[in-house]
Amino acid sequence: MKLMKTTEAVGQVLCHDMTQIIPGVTKDAVFRKGHVVREEDIPVLLSIGKDHIYVWEKDETKYHEDEAADILRELCQNDHMRATEAKEGKVELIAECDGLFLVDEERLVRVNSLGEMMIATRHGNFPVKKGDKLAGTRIIPLVIEKEKMEEARRAAGDTPLLSLIPYKTKKAGIVTTGNEVYFGRIQDQFGPVIREKLAEFDVEVLGQTIVNDDPQKITAAIQAYLDQGADFVVCTGGMSVDPDDTTPTAIKNTGAEIVSYGAPVLPGAMFLLAYTKDGRPVMGLPGCVMYAKRTIFDLVLPKVMADVRVSRADLAKLGMGGLCLGCKTCIFPNCGFGK
Repeated sequence: MKLMKTTEAVGQVLCHDMTQIIPGVTKDAVFRKGHVVREEDIPVLLSIGKDHIYVWEKDETKYHEDEAADILRELCQNDHMRATEAKEGKVELIAECDGLFLVDEERLVRVNSLGEMMIATRHGNFPVKKGDKLAGTRIIPLVIEKEKMEEARRAAGDTPLLSLIPYKTKKAGIVTTGNEVYFGRIQDQFGPVIREKLAEFDVEVLGQTIVNDDPQKITAAIQAYLDQGADFVVCTGGMSVDPDDTTPTAIKNTGAEIVSYGAPVLPGAMFLLAYTKDGRPVMGLPGCVMYAKRTIFDLVLPKVMADVRVSRADLAKLGMGGLCLGCKTCIFPNCGFGK
């Protein structure tokens, strides 16, 4: 620290908080430690009796906390994100669109393991809305060694730690199976639920085809939507292991590659995911999607909308956190389901 005249302190960095007392109104820090003094701050400092102040003495081997926080911001920020101004060693990143938020966890851990700095993010692999807070960075001390920040750059690598992938506009077809629905024994309740889920995104529903349990007819209905240009097809009904539940066989008969029949998620264990040869998803949804608030479909659909291909390993990782607690008031995705 060094002591200097307040009137000569423009551009200098305060070493401690400056408290302003206005009787009956406020007693609080008018300027925080680390604040860079501006011309307009001088009269305020003089008004609280600060004719001289202690400032940080410039050291070419160190960064001020705000300079270093901006480096952390640079390591994180990617397209479709905006940053707040560095203040008190902190920067926040905000989503500029709806989309799928991704975090490179391994590289994030490397940076956070260095000490004297931190990056905190929301969970990756999850949907976010425009305006959502994505991450916050903070430098712990007032000043930090420049070499330490170079370590952070090396630990982070050449690409940003975070990604925000905007959702695409897509077309979808719905194929509902089951003799009980086809012959009018019961009313279809799956279609309205699926349409409501798809309405959360920019999806044009090409239509809903109801067929019986004949696997050839189910296959033909799926193929008809693919031929119409559907970006993905959702099949409802016939997903259990009963002999007359033939939807999995019908999906396989389209020539699509089955990624997984089954997922470690409740509700949603009997979920099926396949991809056509040209990469379009075909999903078989278990009955729980019809009545449960949130299911495996809510975990996979955002990735489908962002064109992020889901692998068998991705589904396997859902096991920890894959148990929905069925809370009376659902706050998904701001809960533990799928994390």
